[in-house]
Amino acid sequence: MKINKETVEYIANLSRLVLSESEKESFQEQLDKILSYIDKLSEINTSDVGSGFSAIELKNISRKDIKKSSISQSEALSNAGKSDKGYFKVPKIME
Repeated sequence: MKINKETVEYIANLSRLVLSESEKESFQEQLDKILSYIDKLSEINTSDVGSGFSAIELKNISRKDIKKSSISQSEALSNAGKSDKGYFKVPKIME
């Protein structure tokens, strides 16, 4: 696909960009190179590549969900500025 000046102006308008003539020419060349590269990629035979293929092995890095003992409620509240009935007490921020 060949990019022309009108296409660059259309994209610039959608992007709310004001471009000079030299910028339009520069973007026209750059966009044309990008699209020609994509055309080359579309020529590659990918019929034997499954969906979700990755060049590197993927593995789950999540830890196992193992039940452990935790600190008690009184220990958790021991450093609280204020507490009330076993809960942290904080200033009211909403009316």
